[in-house]
Amino acid sequence: MSTIIAARDSSVPRRRSATVTRERAWRISLSAAGVVIGVAMLMPIFWMLFTAFKPEAAIVKFPPQFFPREITLQHFVDIWNRIPFARVYLNTIVFAGGVTVFSLAFDAMTGYALARFQFRGRNVMFVVVLLFLMIPFQITLIPLYDEISKLGLINTLPGMIMPRMTNAFGIFFMRQFFLSLPKDLEEAARVDGASEWRIFIRIMAPLAKPALLTLGLFHFQYNWNDLLWPLIMAKNIDSSTLPAALALFAGQHVVEYGLLMAGSVLALTPIVIFFLIIQRSFVQGIATTGIK
Repeated sequence: MSTIIAARDSSVPRRRSATVTRERAWRISLSAAGVVIGVAMLMPIFWMLFTAFKPEAAIVKFPPQFFPREITLQHFVDIWNRIPFARVYLNTIVFAGGVTVFSLAFDAMTGYALARFQFRGRNVMFVVVLLFLMIPFQITLIPLYDEISKLGLINTLPGMIMPRMTNAFGIFFMRQFFLSLPKDLEEAARVDGASEWRIFIRIMAPLAKPALLTLGLFHFQYNWNDLLWPLIMAKNIDSSTLPAALALFAGQHVVEYGLLMAGSVLALTPIVIFFLIIQRSFVQGIATTGIK
């Protein structure tokens, strides 16, 4: 009997050791897979970065070279001379930044109303928002252009910003976040005599900071990289944005890869900086915004 008990006791450490070994091997496998996937996703970024510093002859050379053997800054100099890059860059900042600010304000207020207020037609309005979320932008492009043309805002930044001042996805996103917050906070504020506007500004909006920053990144990135709408609205390069201006270097027969890559590197920089600043809030906003 004692021999059997001793055998059982000795088998327990072996099972634990085997379990620890399997868990360690699983973690190593997941880490290796994550590194491989991360490198694969970053490969186009590295290629763009290295190509921006290659001479034109090295860019079109076959077989292609990944790492530049000769570094040049000529593409960055040429892009400032070929197009009014500073003006176009400022236009893009104003367009993407203006859309982000207005859209965050309107999306947050609309999402808060749909999540907290009880009024007739609330569910119908939410369904309409979901329907707009499913409609492609290309379907509304011509009617929007006609309306902006009637207002005399073609080829202007306000004309580009106005149709983007609210967003169906932003309303849905903020509604889901406000649904996750406890109602005790606003009820206590109402008992203390706070108005609905004061509750929204002083209590709910600060609590929604992670969601607002996350949605702000989405809006800023989408409008910063948007090509179709600024290309339709801008009649000349002085009123266009970066993607529309960089499209001039991709012709039907000739593509100036060096200038395209240099401009893309400069265009990518604000997005990367924005993400690095708000990355913690970005993850928190995604984690706390659920479907209810």
